Amino acid sequence: MLRFAFHRLLTAIPVVLVAVTACFFILRLAPGGPFDMERALPPAILDNLRAHYNLDQPLFSQYLSYIFGLLQGDLGPSFTTDDFTVSEQILIGLPYTLILGGGAFLLAVLVGLAAGIFGALFQNKAPDYVIAGLIMIGLVVPNFLVAPILQLVFGLQLGWLPLGGWGDGSPRYLVLPMAVLAFPHAARISRLMRGSMIEVLNSNFIRTAKAKGIGLRRTVLGHALRPALTPVVSYLGPAAGYLLTGSIVVEEIFGIPGIGRYFIQAALNRDYGMVLGTVVFYMLLIVVLNLLVDLAYAFLDPKVRTR
Repeated sequence: MLRFAFHRLLTAIPVVLVAVTACFFILRLAPGGPFDMERALPPAILDNLRAHYNLDQPLFSQYLSYIFGLLQGDLGPSFTTDDFTVSEQILIGLPYTLILGGGAFLLAVLVGLAAGIFGALFQNKAPDYVIAGLIMIGLVVPNFLVAPILQLVFGLQLGWLPLGGWGDGSPRYLVLPMAVLAFPHAARISRLMRGSMIEVLNSNFIRTAKAKGIGLRRTVLGHALRPALTPVVSYLGPAAGYLLTGSIVVEEIFGIPGIGRYFIQAALNRDYGMVLGTVVFYMLLIVVLNLLVDLAYAFLDPKVRTR
């Protein structure tokens, strides 16, 4: 297992390097810059700012300096916030993003698995059709459209939940953003789980278990659940990444002070350092999550380790 994990980690290093390189040069070569304002700065001040952030150096020298700092764990300075570096701003917003993304991930997995199993057990019946309809809504309607609808219904009209913000961090402030973030992924997990569970329930060893008189609950939980989870687990890595990166829009809509809000503000202010640092952080997080999913997949299917 350790050899398998080490091999997967080595294969991720070139991917990370290529992605960091592409993001760096795309940001640098894009029109505009962090010091382009409605009122132009005096040339002397602009030259001093560019020298302070090493923007007066050749582009390749800037790239090598950034890679060298990245290897030391330094994501570089923020071009618009002198009081905090990029790493410090990410650490400030990270707890909010992890709570929101982690809660939405657990909600999506629990709801998706339950709905998928329920749909498989009632295949081509009324409950299955209802779940299929909800799945289509979750797959088609984007979260930036679902969010204001839920705010309008449960926040303004019914007054059950706050419209946004973090407040005192109580769960009532997280219900709406977590639901918006988890809904499309719960639909995808449900769809995968339903198809996989139907296939497993029609396999020979399940027919043998039923012939021995084992109850439905024990058959599903004890025999069918583990092999049916295999395609779902392969989706959980990208899903976790999508939940964390998708929280950028949700955090902005609900006013949650996570990494996503820093990213939006940095993009609007053309803050090269913050935008690139956020992208690198999310990318490394996705690589780690995919590695964990590969290990879980190898645990569920030992043949993966031999391949």
